[in-house]
Amino acid sequence: MSLLAALMLIGCGQQTKTDTKAGQTERIEPVEVQKLVKTTIAKSIDFKTTLEGYEAMNIAPSLTGKIEHIYVEVGDRVQKGDNLIRMDQNQYNTTKLTYSNLQTEYNRVDALYKMGSISQQIYDQTKLQLDQTKESLDFLEKNTFVKAQFSGVISAKNYEDGELYSGQPILILTQISTLKAFINVPESYFPVLKAGMKAAITSSLYSDETFNATVETVYPTIDQSSHTFQVKLRIPNSKELLRPGMYVNTTLALGEIDALIVPYQSVLKLQGSNNRYVYINDNGKAKYVPVTLGKRFDDKIEIFSPELSEGDELIIVGQARLIDGVKIQIQ
Repeated sequence: MSLLAALMLIGCGQQTKTDTKAGQTERIEPVEVQKLVKTTIAKSIDFKTTLEGYEAMNIAPSLTGKIEHIYVEVGDRVQKGDNLIRMDQNQYNTTKLTYSNLQTEYNRVDALYKMGSISQQIYDQTKLQLDQTKESLDFLEKNTFVKAQFSGVISAKNYEDGELYSGQPILILTQISTLKAFINVPESYFPVLKAGMKAAITSSLYSDETFNATVETVYPTIDQSSHTFQVKLRIPNSKELLRPGMYVNTTLALGEIDALIVPYQSVLKLQGSNNRYVYINDNGKAKYVPVTLGKRFDDKIEIFSPELSEGDELIIVGQARLIDGVKIQIQ
């Protein structure tokens, strides 16, 4: 390399060094760094999520056959125990008659058994047959005369009276007086997030209203690919303003926590995706570290990564020119 070319590279801010063995130049990038220090902040975290009915049930009897009558339509409100569907009754009626006859036979056998006129074996066989038929009758009754297992709204109807039921749910019953939602929370919050904590739900449909929610379940495992854990929220909805399927914002107030807050410009975005990353100094080389973004504070932002620790040297100037493993010179 000529002396003039070397001076031009240095003047542009890029350092070079000659490898005498290979006769090639080695790239060295000038950077500025900042040590990572945890900062105590009053913390709330926001998530986007979709609401679900707290309970939702596919009404699908365990019997195939003709649907005699569906008592409800989409949008109907039902109470627990209300009749929803009546299936073909032939099998139920036949089993009911069989059970009635067996009950009469059992009463006769029981009387003879108590007088010592028949053996234990005959009594046991008759009793077993009666009990098995009763189980079948209960099963058929439950699946012939289908009732609501909880109060809610009919959200789908897939058949009409007289059609042949073949497996697809006949109805879908959804509870809307109470809703639920699931959010995926970065693993760094696992020690501070507990069941019973309060959350706030907001919707663009009701810009002036905030709906209360409660953390019902903190799931005990961390997803190894996303480094998040799942949280289930319970949302009272007595006025039924919110509905399953709505896209809402959830805010969790966590009190004061220690967080890694860095200059916003130090975080880079992977081209063609929404993945974010930073570079740190790794013994004189740039190390690529994927991060998850947290809350923004003006020109700074909270970041999470299991690969980052207090004391790491974050590259805050010159990071846009770096690639993983390139040598750096701290200015």
